[in-house]
Amino acid sequence: MTSVTGTAVDIATADGTADAYLTRPDDGRAHPAVLLYMDAFGLRPQLRSMADRLAGAGYTVLVPNVFYRHGRAPVVPVPDFIDHASRPAVFERLFPIMQSLTPEQAMRDADAYLGRLAAGPEAADGPVALTGYCFGARLALLTAGTYPDRVVAAAGFHGAQLATDAPDSPHLVADRITAEVYFGHADQDHAMPPEQQERLAAALTAAGVRHRCEVYAGAAHGYTQADTAEYDEAATERHWTALLDLLKRAF
Repeated sequence: MTSVTGTAVDIATADGTADAYLTRPDDGRAHPAVLLYMDAFGLRPQLRSMADRLAGAGYTVLVPNVFYRHGRAPVVPVPDFIDHASRPAVFERLFPIMQSLTPEQAMRDADAYLGRLAAGPEAADGPVALTGYCFGARLALLTAGTYPDRVVAAAGFHGAQLATDAPDSPHLVADRITAEVYFGHADQDHAMPPEQQERLAAALTAAGVRHRCEVYAGAAHGYTQADTAEYDEAATERHWTALLDLLKRAF
């Protein structure tokens, strides 16, 4: 892996200033850009570590605090290890913040995040790739459909509520996506049950989107997050293989 440099950055949005983490290889060159959407637990050491690993594979990676309207990260402090005992209290504080971020707000923000990558010297010219986790997989799907000319690939892992019956369900943007898409669903995930998995795949197929949707058998919702009790090392390594393969095809 290439050595990397990570730094805190601020991004001007239509609604304020989003704090973020930007990391890239140490070689001083511009690299293909990846926008990494956080899970519900927020911008924290675990996500910086994941971004650094991605940067070490040759990418410039931006991880915004998508809850910036409620403060700089950590918006809700989380323990170093989020076990089953501590999780309910953390989610009690996080849930209203998650609910308050509307798709319209999130996509205004996405414009700013993509703009920061396009304007910065760290990122190569051209469209970017997306990857999102849990809550962030929803944002990745919406961004791919909202800004198709700016997104070349999009991935989501243990995504939540991606294909609901709601009129603003993320899967309804499928007909606008031009990127290649990959989703790695957690097995028996209450947040993305089989009927939603099937609805998402059907929408992508009907829209002619180049895609792959896979179920990671035995993996729990949140399986990529090493600072939680849901972490699954084998599933996480499978996720890295799938994500890096997608990026190689994209760039």
